[in-house]
Amino acid sequence: MAFHALICDLDGTLLDTLRDVAESTNAALTRLGLPTHEVDSYRRFVGDGRKAMASRSLPEDRRDDATIAKLIPLINEEYTRRWMDHTKPYDGIAEMLDEAAVRGVHLAVLSNKPQDYTESMISRLLPRWSFEYVLGESARFPRKPDPAGALHIVEGMSVDPGECLYIGDSGVDMQTAAAARLHGVGVLWGFRDTEELLANGARTLARHPADVVALLRG
Repeated sequence: MAFHALICDLDGTLLDTLRDVAESTNAALTRLGLPTHEVDSYRRFVGDGRKAMASRSLPEDRRDDATIAKLIPLINEEYTRRWMDHTKPYDGIAEMLDEAAVRGVHLAVLSNKPQDYTESMISRLLPRWSFEYVLGESARFPRKPDPAGALHIVEGMSVDPGECLYIGDSGVDMQTAAAARLHGVGVLWGFRDTEELLANGARTLARHPADVVALLRG
């Protein structure tokens, strides 16, 4: 099958953001006198938006609305200072995006990261490529796995959902792809594992961006 569009998740798919997210959240927790976590723990915390991540990082007996409301602006403050310290594209992403561009494949980003960070990361870390849509968490569309953002992108690109690859590293991404009738590709270089991706509807697994290139080549 020929694919005419490629929609990409951001964290854990295009960019390795884990260390900066973890260190920013740990710094915010420390400011509130709360325990911190190993960087690897944040693989399970991220993916459902900033509020969900903040809640998951808190001790179970401190996940009340008031504490979450205190923590989120501190995370934002810390992250604004350090989001480019270690974040970078995964190996092979440049080649994957180049292949899409050469083939005239429509490109878009759909993330649960706040819109301002999503836009900044694309413009600063992936400036060579033209993304027709860059959608992060905002009041405009519900967060993934709601398919509204994905359907908006596909409609705007005037492509059939079945001709669109959606690549992501989490179960939320695969649920989004299934709900929007996109071809969901679970990427294994990100934050989650094979079992989660398959359990949530991944149609294909990719161990390296080169596997996505192969799909684009048919």
